Amino acid sequence: MTNIIRVTIVYALSHIQYIKTVKLKLHSTVKDAILASKLFHLVNFNFYKNNVGIYNKLVHLNKKIKNGDRIEIYRNLIIDPKERRRKKVHLS
Repeated sequence: MTNIIRVTIVYALSHIQYIKTVKLKLHSTVKDAILASKLFHLVNFNFYKNNVGIYNKLVHLNKKIKNGDRIEIYRNLIIDPKERRRKKVHLS
């Protein structure tokens, strides 16, 4: 059994996607993977404000990762989707 795993970190904007694959030690965390990817330097990421997930399921930064995981950094919403629909209906 190997002690090295590979995971992919993704962050998507409307016009570009950042995708980075990194190798880490077994028992690493989501936060370790994000730090290793260095994507937080390129995108407006804040460990205290942005949510993260693995395969579209919200997780904590201290969640242990497995080989092949896809770690997703979620953007903060500009407007609540329900509020946006209310405004759209109200304007019609």
